[in-house]
Amino acid sequence: MKEPRYLVNDPYTADPSAHVFNGKIYIYPSHDIESGIPENDNGDHFDMRDYHVFSMESIDGEVVDHGVVLDVKNIAWAGRQLWAPDAAFKNGKYYLYFPLKDKNDIFKIGVAISDKPEGPFIPQENPIKGSYSIDPAILDNGDGKFYMYFGGLWGGQLQRYRNNKAMECGAEPADNEPALCAKVAALSDDMLEFSEEPKDVVIIDESGAPLKAGDHDRRYFEGPWMHKYKGKYYFSYSTGNTHKLCYAIGESPYGPFEYKGVILTPVVGWTTHHSICEFKGKWYLFYHDSKPSGGKTWLRSIKVIELNYNEDGTINTIDGMI
Repeated sequence: MKEPRYLVNDPYTADPSAHVFNGKIYIYPSHDIESGIPENDNGDHFDMRDYHVFSMESIDGEVVDHGVVLDVKNIAWAGRQLWAPDAAFKNGKYYLYFPLKDKNDIFKIGVAISDKPEGPFIPQENPIKGSYSIDPAILDNGDGKFYMYFGGLWGGQLQRYRNNKAMECGAEPADNEPALCAKVAALSDDMLEFSEEPKDVVIIDESGAPLKAGDHDRRYFEGPWMHKYKGKYYFSYSTGNTHKLCYAIGESPYGPFEYKGVILTPVVGWTTHHSICEFKGKWYLFYHDSKPSGGKTWLRSIKVIELNYNEDGTINTIDGMI
């Protein structure tokens, strides 16, 4: 699969989280709409209101739209903006994790439950205690433990927190200070809460020093994803305002993670957000761009391309413009 494949033309979708459940690929994206809200750095124009789930029996087969599986109208604590979700399976139940602004316009992370991977999903009455910011991504560690990675700058509000506490006047660190980190927390046995305080996902350079806030080409911005390959933990993420997908490798779910390179160069459209999934012995990168909408950042379309590793475990860089 040398060329990418667009998966969904209608509706517009973005931020695809792909998983293999019951021998099929299931994709959990956000759902872009034409909100009419002017574009700004806080992302107010991304006024998503529901989620669809899509499935595929083969990487080049039919993409089935299972319809709306969760609507903001059915979430008791909802304010606005259902952004990028993820999903997990444990003990016969499927869990959909989603960021959403509460009635005070503060992002929290919620969870909804279903008996089927395609939903529909029933939301819990309240968000996860101690959750904040955006972009939940779930790692099934294969040993019964599950971990959530989350966090995003600017509109994702991560800069408003230090040591898991909200700040009255949040701001990014100075360029010469350590960069803000994504967060990771183990989930409770029932998958509904954190079982610990979220910890920093530290990305280090080749000398072992944490990346600096001014290192915009490598530092974390949003869109975390974690996958395992040959016993190593691969933390991948978006650099945001430099529009790259990068990755770093570590020895445990908590890191630290040594920066290794770029997975995907910039795409058409400001944002870049992805997932990585193995299916039938091959690895795939799921991502989005704004080509089909004529470059409208807030109307994106999900796509997939094969991901290739080198013998040393590094990943071959993919051209985002193809």
